[in-house]
Amino acid sequence: GSDDIIAGNVSKHTVLPAGYCGQPKKGHLIFDACFESGNLGRVDHITEFEYDLFIRPDTCNPRFRVWFNFTVENVKESQ
Repeated sequence: GSDDIIAGNVSKHTVLPAGYCGQPKKGHLIFDACFESGNLGRVDHITEFEYDLFIRPDTCNPRFRVWFNFTVENVKESQ
């Protein structure tokens, strides 16, 4: 569930639609937070235009998630 502890950062994670097999196409987003201050812990694909992003808690105060820092690649123009 959403209360699960998210321990590590997403590292060059390509999000593919359920049941898709093969090489990623343009529009299959690639998320990365494997760098200093990155804090994206999990990405769930909902639709081509909707994703649920789970941000890791702040290091010094795990009760808060007051910022986010990650990159997104492989976006197509209309997306």
